[in-house]
Amino acid sequence: MESNAIRISALLALLGVGLGAFGAHALADLLESRGRADAWDTAVFYQIVHGVALLALGLSGRRQPVTSWCWLIGAILFSGSIYGLCLLENAKWLGPVTPLGGLLMMIGWLALVIKPPRAAQN
Repeated sequence: MESNAIRISALLALLGVGLGAFGAHALADLLESRGRADAWDTAVFYQIVHGVALLALGLSGRRQPVTSWCWLIGAILFSGSIYGLCLLENAKWLGPVTPLGGLLMMIGWLALVIKPPRAAQN
């Protein structure tokens, strides 16, 4: 994972920026009519934040596979489920996926608390 972390993080952030623009322009009326514009923005925000965090971790050169995988899968599940809930009429089954993604992102951060990269340890 870490050898590809920079590419994956760049893709995650690239898609986040694209989805943010898509939501603000092409989907603005739909999201507003459904009262979901704030949810869309939240999904974009968490996706970009975890893309940038994954980039920083990849650039550090330190192997943190638990953190890397949890952030990646967590961002996909969290943001992806919110995108689906915003766009799909009958996607209530995605509701439980969102907190699972959030939990994975939190586990990734906790893994850094428990075992930070060596360069960051004092």
